[in-house]
Amino acid sequence: MTNDEAPRVAFQRSCFVILSSFVIRASSFFLICPTALQAADNISVLGNKPKWSVLEHYQETITHGEFAHLINDVYCTHGFAPDLIEINKKTARILMNRETQKFFTLRFAADEAADKHVPRLWRPVKSLPPAQPEKPLSGLKIALDPGHLGGKWAKMEERWFQVGDSKPVEEGDLTLRVARLLAPRLRGLGAKVSFVRNTNEPITPKRPDDFRELAKKILIKNPATAGQPRMGGEVLDPNDPEKEKTIRWQTEILFYRYSEIRRRAARVNFKLHPELVLCLHFNAEGWGDPNNPTLTDINHLHLLVNGSYLADELELDDERFEMIRRLLSRAYDEELPLADTIALAMDRETGLPPYQYPTTNTTTKVGASEYVYARNLLATRLYRCPVVYCEPYVMNSKDVFARIQAGDYEGTRNINGIERKSIFREYADSVTDGLVQYYSKARCDRKAWCQGMTASQPSLVNSTAAQAVAP
Repeated sequence: MTNDEAPRVAFQRSCFVILSSFVIRASSFFLICPTALQAADNISVLGNKPKWSVLEHYQETITHGEFAHLINDVYCTHGFAPDLIEINKKTARILMNRETQKFFTLRFAADEAADKHVPRLWRPVKSLPPAQPEKPLSGLKIALDPGHLGGKWAKMEERWFQVGDSKPVEEGDLTLRVARLLAPRLRGLGAKVSFVRNTNEPITPKRPDDFRELAKKILIKNPATAGQPRMGGEVLDPNDPEKEKTIRWQTEILFYRYSEIRRRAARVNFKLHPELVLCLHFNAEGWGDPNNPTLTDINHLHLLVNGSYLADELELDDERFEMIRRLLSRAYDEELPLADTIALAMDRETGLPPYQYPTTNTTTKVGASEYVYARNLLATRLYRCPVVYCEPYVMNSKDVFARIQAGDYEGTRNINGIERKSIFREYADSVTDGLVQYYSKARCDRKAWCQGMTASQPSLVNSTAAQAVAP
């Protein structure tokens, strides 16, 4: 089970929700649909009532053909109820609320020449000015989002394991270390870099106990608890097979999953306004008891962009609205070629094979690299700009575990009989290479300059990065 497996939401008409495939350890739990708590609004966990009037700014900014392609081939690949989205020749009719039977009508542009300006707070690559060869990322605003939390929060998130007396592996600490190596590399190439998270502390001011009453309401309505949620202790036993029935577990999920990511989204959308968010993660296979984990020979790589919404997710008014707004912003046009380019750069650097999802129930493979999937994760949906979500390395693979234990270092070391870079620098270097390759080609205004830039990219990245490896 992969580490990016954020709880998948399947809302049923009964207003109950099953969240399954929870992160590294397989589990499932139930949530009551907030519809029961928020009148007629069918809203996701801690979600906001959608402002459909915002979509008026996108009238006549997209053609019928492009809208139909993005709906059918990217965002709604698993299908949807026929009354949710109706695509006609000149308009699309989108359900705003089933109970009130209100609809939003989107008018299409007659043709590409008639497209109006697409409103957005980020600049597409085609609108960026040409860059100098030594500064291919000049003026580009990039936000780094190190996944999860580290330190004292790592065990709560179940992003923690330890082998014997070795240093614990904490994903939130690993991703932050990568981000702090990546930032100076990107700045040296001209980018304006900000951090969505730059400490081990949460962005959200909320804490688990702030969600205690909501957690009680959720569990009381949960048929699995028969109306009697378990109180649980202050610290949960990760091996408790019924931990999902405890108020403590529910409060923690509401805190670090939903509240934290929504707070990060607010920071991205209302303060940072980047052209790109890089969500940095490490992957994992199932490791069982975190105090006696299973190490595996399996290792792989994949990247994610937003899309592939489940039919039940589209029943939620806010998720449906957020999908349509994202579609109209054309974030996918930026995300996919960028993700493909980064994926191939990471492939060259790491030699990792592409991850193959065991089912296609939640994802759709997109692009040409074989490494990129569309998937509806909270961060990729809520961040209102292009998002590339990186999932390299299986943390509990024998090879990666040894490299993590070796820590960060300059040059190479012999790890399991092979001379290897620090895993953190390999990660940062490969992402940098992909960004340079993509933006150099996309921004150049002379074909000859592009060809020369492509040939010189590896040396440019490595020499620039070598001059600025400290945060």
